[in-house]
Amino acid sequence: MNSLSTSRRQWLRRAALTGAGLAALPSLSLSARPAAAPANFREYLPQLEWERQLSGRMPLKARMLANENPYGPSPKCVEAIAASASAGNRYQHEAAQQLKGMIAAFEGVPEDYIMITPGSSEVLEKMALVHFQEGGNVVAADPTYMSLIKVVIGMGGSWNKVKVTDDWAHDLAGMRSAINADTKLVYVCNPNNPTGTLTDSDALAAFCREVADETPVFVDEAYLEFLPDHRAKTMVPLIREGKDVIVARTFSKIHGMAGLRVGYAVARPETLEKVGRISRGNMGLCKTSLEGAMASMEDETFQETSRQQTAAFREQVYAGLEGMGMEYLPSYASFVLFPIPLGGEVFLEQMFDRGIGVRSFSIHGDDYCRVSVGKPEEVDLFLTALRQVLA
Repeated sequence: MNSLSTSRRQWLRRAALTGAGLAALPSLSLSARPAAAPANFREYLPQLEWERQLSGRMPLKARMLANENPYGPSPKCVEAIAASASAGNRYQHEAAQQLKGMIAAFEGVPEDYIMITPGSSEVLEKMALVHFQEGGNVVAADPTYMSLIKVVIGMGGSWNKVKVTDDWAHDLAGMRSAINADTKLVYVCNPNNPTGTLTDSDALAAFCREVADETPVFVDEAYLEFLPDHRAKTMVPLIREGKDVIVARTFSKIHGMAGLRVGYAVARPETLEKVGRISRGNMGLCKTSLEGAMASMEDETFQETSRQQTAAFREQVYAGLEGMGMEYLPSYASFVLFPIPLGGEVFLEQMFDRGIGVRSFSIHGDDYCRVSVGKPEEVDLFLTALRQVLA
């Protein structure tokens, strides 16, 4: 298995890719950058820029760039949405309350420990708004998912970044040391995005128990449900213990409902009350999406199928990369990150020219591709294009 070793800089380099052929690529401006992105971790084509800048290109043959579930939504979800559409003239409060009850039962907490939002990104951003009204810093891994961090920086706060360990896990000891008097929140994305790597749940729980007594800990579990034993690895039990921990979950990934926008937070009631002071709660929710989410929660067969199909996707990608002599990060999520031996901008140009949508990042001086879950035939198209680009 060509998984990445402890030295993240020992990547396979292909000298032939530096030849004159790279200079003849079609022109595409990839210069837009998130204003707050740090120099040692940035995305070459910032989120949603690919939709604006690539709209004139050929339709994508394989859309593997947004960690979307190609198998969703659940048929039962679709049926529930269709059945509830005619009631769209009525507000969604009753459906929101019903879903809150289902989530509370699933998580084993009272209903006032649950806040439903239009996607888990809303949880991240609202928690940033609540905790950083007077500045401060967030302690988080480098690299990690940037949604919360961007809001923190936009509000005048700062990111105390802690480089991941050599095996790409969160450096929990380093994060503990990075906490200071100005730290308002600790953010942990587990499994992490864009790496797909997992930090040991026992170590993370011990970290949260220690840290949360003085600083709130936000654990983003958007991809946790792709693990077969995800119920044993969640940090929700710490909330039941009374710890100041916030857990975010989403229906976008395992449930395949990315465009339907349903997510939720599990946290102590006093934490959620702070959010309630700046938000009207259910008013951002959609009745049909809520009905679909309830149906999807009940469709455990679909969730398990998504889990198995995502695992099969990872194995198919691993095998293809190994066949090309390439390394990768073993993933626990719905995507795989691997180093590329050419610049990220050039790589995206060539992949999109072949109708393959992926993402590219610069991480600590090296360039990477992140390929999201696709159906087997899409993975075949991706691997074919990759071979051509690296030939």
